[in-house]
Amino acid sequence: MNNEPWVEVDQKLYKQFVFKDFPEALSWMLKAAFVIEKLNHHPEWSNVYNKVNVYLTTHDAGNTITQKDRDLAKALDLV
Repeated sequence: MNNEPWVEVDQKLYKQFVFKDFPEALSWMLKAAFVIEKLNHHPEWSNVYNKVNVYLTTHDAGNTITQKDRDLAKALDLV
């Protein structure tokens, strides 16, 4: 998996996670879904083959980065 840091892009935290193959990427997404639901803060994300692109922003705060986004980013790094 990609150990690159999260970056700020257009008022969102962004990171691309890269895996060995599609099953590994999909498995990570499923595990991440439980973390996401627990924190009740849902990302914009997409998957193409072995890559998962994740964008975090807080819509309730005017589509800007908040502590909720930073907390979820840290949690996703640990999945």
